[in-house]
Amino acid sequence: MDFALSEEQSAIFDMARGFGADNIAPHARAWEQAGSIPKELWPELAALGFGGLYVSEDSGGSGLSRLDATLVFEALSMACPSVAAFLSIHNMCAAMIDKFGDEGMKARLLPRAISMETFISYCLTEPGSGSDAAALKTRADRTNEGYTVTGTKAFISGGGYSDGYIVMCRTGEDGPRGISALYVEDGADGLSFGGLEDKMGWRSQPTRQVQLDGCFVPSANLIGEEGHGFRYAMAGLDGGRLNIAACSLGAAQAALDATLAYMGERKAFGKTIDQFQALQFRLADMEIELQAARVFLRQAAWKLDTGAPDATQACAMAKKFVTEAGSRVADQCLQLHGGYGYLADYGVEKLVRDLRVHQILEGTNEIMRLIVARQMLAAR
Repeated sequence: MDFALSEEQSAIFDMARGFGADNIAPHARAWEQAGSIPKELWPELAALGFGGLYVSEDSGGSGLSRLDATLVFEALSMACPSVAAFLSIHNMCAAMIDKFGDEGMKARLLPRAISMETFISYCLTEPGSGSDAAALKTRADRTNEGYTVTGTKAFISGGGYSDGYIVMCRTGEDGPRGISALYVEDGADGLSFGGLEDKMGWRSQPTRQVQLDGCFVPSANLIGEEGHGFRYAMAGLDGGRLNIAACSLGAAQAALDATLAYMGERKAFGKTIDQFQALQFRLADMEIELQAARVFLRQAAWKLDTGAPDATQACAMAKKFVTEAGSRVADQCLQLHGGYGYLADYGVEKLVRDLRVHQILEGTNEIMRLIVARQMLAAR
């Protein structure tokens, strides 16, 4: 059992961390205030191979493993978890097209997705269906040329910003077997967007409702087969849970690094505060928690890569554990900064806000517990 990263994996991490430090971190606060990320950033990330991380090499992607991808998102989140998580969504969409789209669709859509000239959003959640995703109401009715889609998607990162949307919609019976996946291009007739959501965190990601009112989608934009969309959506969630956990891990590590530096400079009662044993214990607890989270996450990614029978359970456990650990660490880092931690200038309060949603999306942590418990009972 070898826990060390390979030379190639270390290089991937270092490359992502270096890019984030140079090109994302200096602008993260301004992008948050603007409520958007400049689209010019994405082709720069694509030049590093980050536009199609686990798109197959045959399709022009990087063909990385899920473990490799967690390294990218951990490293980029040290600069800004909001930007890193946004990139994760695009990669999930590109991988879905690569894995389930026909050859014509892949040839038409993937080159610009991989170069990130086209940015893609993912539309599953609706105002009335979150954790119960199979209860979605968005309807796609067959026509001679394709589909007419009507419904509303909620909490969509990139709504009104992205160039394409993978929309889960109902083409058949109630339940998961009646759901299909369609690719809707920006500018399609009947496609519109709600107002910009005013969020606690992830504020650099523009988030809106995606509204489809008799929106026409050609038959060529059906991803895979009718009735298989829910299975495609679930197939992407294990990896998505790893990615969001990696974003929590990287951001929490950045918070801890900043806190170590701050405590070596801040003085109280005649000495730097890193010399107080009680605070040293808190530093040690955070380091232990992050090291445990890192090993747990990478083991889960390894299980997903190797097709282990308990991979889904491992991904759920890692997502729950790492996202909660990341939020606890970021919160403690804010506390150790004292009043300065509450100021935007120090950057820690942004991380606290950004990480909170990680316990909700990609399946709430309550659903993660449910997955784990069901697997335990089934194996009894």
